[in-house]
Amino acid sequence: MNAAKVLEDLKRRFPNEPEYHQAVEEVLGTIEEEYNKHPEFDKVNLIERLCIPDRVYQFRVTWMDDKGNIQTNMGYRVQHNNAIGPYKGGIRFHSSVNLGILKFLAFEQTFKNSLTTLPMGGGKGGSDFSPRGKSNAEVMRFCQAFMLELWRHIGPETDVPAGDIGVGGREVGYMFGMYKKLTREFSGVLTGKGREFGGSLIRPEATGYGNIYFLLEMLKTRNIDIKGKTCLVSGSGNVAQYTAEKLIELGAKVVTMSDSDGYIYDPDGIDREKLDYIMELKNLYRGRIREYAEKYGCKYVPGARPWNEKADIALPSATQNEINGDDAKALVANGVFAVSEGANMPSTPEAIRVFQDAKILYAPGKAANAGGVSVSGLEMTQNSIKLSWSQEEVDEKLKSIMKNIHEACVKYGTEPDGYINYVKGANVAGFMKVANAMMAQGIV
Repeated sequence: MNAAKVLEDLKRRFPNEPEYHQAVEEVLGTIEEEYNKHPEFDKVNLIERLCIPDRVYQFRVTWMDDKGNIQTNMGYRVQHNNAIGPYKGGIRFHSSVNLGILKFLAFEQTFKNSLTTLPMGGGKGGSDFSPRGKSNAEVMRFCQAFMLELWRHIGPETDVPAGDIGVGGREVGYMFGMYKKLTREFSGVLTGKGREFGGSLIRPEATGYGNIYFLLEMLKTRNIDIKGKTCLVSGSGNVAQYTAEKLIELGAKVVTMSDSDGYIYDPDGIDREKLDYIMELKNLYRGRIREYAEKYGCKYVPGARPWNEKADIALPSATQNEINGDDAKALVANGVFAVSEGANMPSTPEAIRVFQDAKILYAPGKAANAGGVSVSGLEMTQNSIKLSWSQEEVDEKLKSIMKNIHEACVKYGTEPDGYINYVKGANVAGFMKVANAMMAQGIV
């Protein structure tokens, strides 16, 4: 395989999809050496088959707002690869959603799901509809209209969507209700469901908790204790909230959180009471993070991200490409020795190079934030066996999965000088499992 040639060809065939190109480039660059040890892969053009989704559904979603006006949005589902299990991946509702972003997320999801050791393929979906500023009734009507188109293409053994940015328990509930009405069956077709109808304990917390469990494994390689360490967290949604919760529980100090308008810096640290306020503000009132600064009298920086503040550890938990090369240099200069990604691809290629050149601990999202989809997989298992596990059982399984992912990264990513390249480790470990499954199943 010539990685540059494969990428050039994909750019020609699929122009104007920069996030997709970025995700493919990052993976191809790290797996090229391992791939070329297997001439049988090249013979069946495996790399191209792995980069291009199995299929993509695009559709118009038509719904009525509270004023009686008819609105239209675009809906998508990218079913990327099901070599090791049913397609699995979130649904994102955000104004920035387009096909290129969903193809990047589905591509990443394929390797992330492979790393979890659970039988799940990769997929992703969503819409350019934004729940922000919409009433519950409008969100319900949109979710029902979205599912009216999607339901034929998903199922517990086919494709199992979950939540993502803009899609929480409320949206999953509305979509599940509509799927149930259309199919007339009760099945584990979506994950992130309410506890009353097949949801799993720890699912809301899983991405944030899992990221910290992975971070702890990384810190162990350098005998560093997380207690007392100052942490920068971006975002203030589900992932950021539970990342902060676990950090506080372990005795670390969280000094920042953010949303799309700006970030807060609280030098005293966000404690349990303050985090409860953020959770209420964001989950109940759907307010803005600046209200925290007004309430607690701390610094608020509009239109910026928290990467220029001094800290020990950074946990980007908002969205893709939120740390650029300059941000990465600022983090390293300010003493950050570990970056663990709660979001999907939050660091640009330039930022990743800065982290790796500085030899700091750097965990890519496909490894560090795999806890969310891992517990989604555990939810699928519980739905299949019609049982519900206790919080302790699920949490133990999550810890075990994150430990296994870390071990796989160390196995494939340890360089001659002893530095662990977690990007390479995660990509090679995830890729080999999918590649071997594809080889065994023939040209399909």
